[in-house]
Amino acid sequence: QIQLVESGGGLVQVGGSLRLSCAASGLSFSLYVMGWFRQAPGKEREFVAAISRSGSGTNYADSVKGRFTISRDNAKNTVYLQMNSLKPEDTAVYYCAARSGWVLAVTQYDYDYWGQGTQVTVSS
Repeated sequence: QIQLVESGGGLVQVGGSLRLSCAASGLSFSLYVMGWFRQAPGKEREFVAAISRSGSGTNYADSVKGRFTISRDNAKNTVYLQMNSLKPEDTAVYYCAARSGWVLAVTQYDYDYWGQGTQVTVSS
């Protein structure tokens, strides 16, 4: 059974930082591109970042470039999202996702497996 479990969300002030983690099980982790998405109330789920199978390649949404960093540890089957300089508009439920193949896809429909999400709230 494939599981993705996010953790690390919470309440933070504007300008603060959080690190999200996503622990994967039941899959050959190093064979999957990993992504982070987010969904704010009343909005569509949107792409945040993706990382290649080896970790050497990354892709970011323009809204988070320079503030967020995605990374992975294949030995621990875990992907991370370091979020700095947080803004109120970063408030959302954050989801990690996995897809087979090589492409650092940016659409949710290209991902095969999803976690349950973790809430991030940035207060002003």
